[in-house]
Parts: sequence; structure tokens; C-alpha cells
Amino acid sequence: MENLYNELDAIYEEIVEIRRYLHENPELSFKEVKTATYIAEYHRNLGHEVRTNVGGNGVLAYLKGSKTGPTVALRADFDALPIQEKTDVPFKSVNDGVMHACGHDGHTAALLGLAKVLNGMKSEIAGTIVFLHQHAEELPPGGAVSMIEDGCLDDVDVIFGTHLQAQMPLGEVGYRSGPLQAAPDRFDIKILGEGGHGAYPHDTKDSILIGGQLINNLQQIVSRRVDPLDAAVVSVCNFEAKNPYNVIADTAEMIGTVRTFKEETRDFIEKEIENVVDATCKLSDADYEYTYTRGYPTLVNHKHETEFVAELAKDVPGVQAVNETPPIMGGEDFAYYLQHVKGTFFFTGAENPEWEKVYPHHHPKFDIDERVLLIAAKVLGKATLQYLHVHADKIPNEAES
Repeated sequence: MENLYNELDAIYEEIVEIRRYLHENPELSFKEVKTATYIAEYHRNLGHEVRTNVGGNGVLAYLKGSKTGPTVALRADFDALPIQEKTDVPFKSVNDGVMHACGHDGHTAALLGLAKVLNGMKSEIAGTIVFLHQHAEELPPGGAVSMIEDGCLDDVDVIFGTHLQAQMPLGEVGYRSGPLQAAPDRFDIKILGEGGHGAYPHDTKDSILIGGQLINNLQQIVSRRVDPLDAAVVSVCNFEAKNPYNVIADTAEMIGTVRTFKEETRDFIEKEIENVVDATCKLSDADYEYTYTRGYPTLVNHKHETEFVAELAKDVPGVQAVNETPPIMGGEDFAYYLQHVKGTFFFTGAENPEWEKVYPHHHPKFDIDERVLLIAAKVLGKATLQYLHVHADKIPNEAES
């Protein structure tokens, strides 16, 4: 482990350079062609076996140790968001309206740096390491499903991944066994009223008024129809009915999200939203269109693997605290991997203690303390080497948890 840590320290500047290059050249979900090429070339230069176009723009790289053993997969996503960057860093995005505002550039840089160091240790490794670089985490249906269908988890015994958290103190690692992140769904509602002159509302079916009533009624689903101990969110995030100042809108459209942890709650809310829409529209004799789109499943970490990482992280250089974190309502398609193989997904704090203001993920001024890149790489590296060591005497693909 000392060798792992020292070698990562030695290439810290290179890891930072990778992160800044990726930050400066972001690409949107399902359009990450140049980023995927960059990642593939980096691994080829290390001598790794590389697969490209995995399930779309995904990249797989394989490091095979000198001895047989289990297979560990390490995942990093690399897509950006449709956000205009407003930071003043010298490596800010050169692509108008596209920004790495969630730390995926850091995920990729940390994993590439770790790949380089582990490659130099392959004579000591018993087993195989799969560097799983995933496209399109930010946009459902996401890249995980198609990569799994294309064989990214073939022969994999365990998978580890981390997310850099800008609002978690630098040096803190957050873990949780069981449900960690919610299932993120989307709903689209179109109210079909009858427009008319603003001076004669009695001759119309006012879609804006109906929409306002509907927004209030939807809030009662969680507050009055879901068990308070069962976390859920229903949020209307867009409401549009553009018209001249003196014309009552014929139609109004709204888009929103639902977040749940339990499948039965998810099913209930999907049906209940339509019940509320139907009843609200009937009060004004209006019609509607309703679509509910399911996003990623709930991310559920496996107990043994989660405790394994939480314990080993305690003495990793740079880690100052390892804490159990509460579940969060944000979604993450790492959930799909955990439905197929054992593993865990954890948070690594990236908040600079000297910053006056910390901006949240998906904000135009989002940033991370780059020292987190080393911490994330060291925790993932230790988890990999320790898992391979503990399970070295087991037949590949039959490593038990």
C-alpha cells in the first residue's frame, strides 16, 4: 500500500492536468466521442487491452496481473452537463453551454492516474482489474444499462465507485450500506383547456388556472398520502403557457420529477399523479395528457463490500473521517451495476475549507478541491489491492462476498 500511495503522490500533477484538460473540453451525454478517444489512448499507451464503443461511447480497459485471481471493476463516468460555466478558472470550458458541473472530470482523472500506478504493480497483482469508463450518466436511460448489455460486467466479481462531493469536507469519506440514492423519475403533463380573450374568462377553460391548482394538489401526494417515514419527493420543475398578455392560454405544460426509494411507493405515486391530474381537470371540464418515465433504480449498496471499504478507508493518507452518510434523493445509474454484481458506491469529500462559498453540483460555478483526486484514487486503489489479496486463493468469478 505504501508503494501505491507514493506512486500516486508522484503523479499528482499529471492527474490534475488530466482533470483540467477534461474540464476544459467537456462533452454532453451520448456525445462524448473525443473524451472516449482520449481515455482509450491513455490506456493503450499503458499497454492495456482496450474495448471502445461499449454500449455507445463507453470504454473498457483491462489490466491482467501476473497471477490468476478474481476480477475487480472500477467505474468512472465522463459526461458533462448543458450548463454555461461561470467560474474564473484558467481551464474553464471552451465549449459554449457545456460544463463539467458534477465532478465527472475528476472521477475520470483519478481513475486514469490509478490505472497508471496499478499498471506498474501488475507483477504483484493476482487477478484482473477492469477500468470501466462510462458515458452518459447524467441523461436517462444512461450509459450503464447499454454497457452491461455489451458485456462490461462479464466475469466481474466486485465493483467499486465513488462520487466527489463538493459539499462534503475534504478528507471525509461517506458510506452507507443499503439504499443510498433514490430512483429519479420524470413526469410530463399537458393540460388541454380552451383559450380565449382575457376579458372574457367565463368563455374559456383556463389552463393556467387549472395548472396552478394542479401544482398545489400534487404536493398533497407526499404530504398526505405517503407515510412520513417513507422518503419521497414530487417536484414540478417547469410550467409553461406562453401567450400574449390578453389571451387566456389554450394549453399549459409542466414537467417534474419524482424521487423514491421503495418500488411500491414509486408505483403508488405514478398512479396517484394521474388520479390528481384527472380529478383537477374534471373540475374545469378540461382534458389532459400524462406521461410517466422511469429513470434509474434505487442505488442499493451491498453490506459486506460497503463495510469493507469503510474500514479500509480509515487509514488511507488524506482521509480524516469516515462517516455513515444519510440517503440522498439524487439519482445515479451505478445502481444498475449493483443489481448484477456485488459492490459499493461511496462519496469522497471535495470541499475546499478556504472557499468563502461552496457551489452545489450542477451549478455554473461548481468546482472541487483538486486534492480530492489523490484521496479518491488511494481509496479505490487500496480497495482493489486488498480485495484481490483477500480473495487471491479463490477461483476467478467465484469470489464470495
